[in-house]
Amino acid sequence: MARGSRAAVLTAFLDTNVLLYAISDVPEEEAKRERARALIEAGDVALSLQVLQEFYWQATKANRPWALSPQAAQRLIDAWRRFPVQETTLVLLDLGLEIEGRHRFSFWDSMIVAAAKAQGCDVVWTEDMDDGRIVDGMRIANPFR
Repeated sequence: MARGSRAAVLTAFLDTNVLLYAISDVPEEEAKRERARALIEAGDVALSLQVLQEFYWQATKANRPWALSPQAAQRLIDAWRRFPVQETTLVLLDLGLEIEGRHRFSFWDSMIVAAAKAQGCDVVWTEDMDDGRIVDGMRIANPFR
């Protein structure tokens, strides 16, 4: 099991955009920031290595008005490693490709769904996929609507 993983069945998987909103200081995104923080603070969530990598890449982009230093982004990632983190494996890749073929998500979104499924989640919190769609028993939900 990945560092930070636990045996309990999880209910929620967080996509990268939730983590990014949680640290945003853009005034127009205050409601999204508060919602994202509430999801993280609820604690019954899982992440994936892909989500943490995407977070780091996006959060440290110099063109962001609130860009983090690499060290600050690393500290957040270290804190979030208290949650179960699904690692990328060949088995996960196979599942992601199978989901992509059946559901016509992008490859990267299919990998998110595969990671959530591997963690036993009931819901994937994201604003990037079809809100309300059910995929392999998991609900895709936009937490910002």
